[in-house]
Amino acid sequence: MSISLDEIKHPIRKEMDEFELKFRKAMQSTVPLLDRIMHYIVKRKGKQMRPMFVFLSAGLNGGITESTYRAASLIELLHTATLVHDDVVDDSNLRRGFFSINAIWKNKIAVLVGDYLLSRGLLLSVEHEEFELLKIVSTAVRKMSEGELLQIEKS
Repeated sequence: MSISLDEIKHPIRKEMDEFELKFRKAMQSTVPLLDRIMHYIVKRKGKQMRPMFVFLSAGLNGGITESTYRAASLIELLHTATLVHDDVVDDSNLRRGFFSINAIWKNKIAVLVGDYLLSRGLLLSVEHEEFELLKIVSTAVRKMSEGELLQIEKS
């Protein structure tokens, strides 16, 4: 069995390609404005380190399953939601060198987009009855929110 140089450089490339398709599907909406904004977000995505860590962790602990793809999507949806919300809180007009959602569509729409992303991520767990994953991530979001509020209170 031989392994190509590309496989050594990118041991989870196949999983990340499949993740990308599943992630885009998870973001889809029947609301034209929302779908346009989701397209804008996907075109300006980051390095997607969180999904990579999910796949690497799963690979070391029993293997990658459909549940792994949902977990990676959930994490990336929640991360994206927090970035959209952070740009509103920080009144930031740029994200990764591009206009932020709130800079183009204003704060009200940006907050609702962040909420939509959050709900899509949480629904992935609920729809597949993965309540332990939902509990872990919901706890993390609560702690992040509390931490942000503590930081604001202290400053």
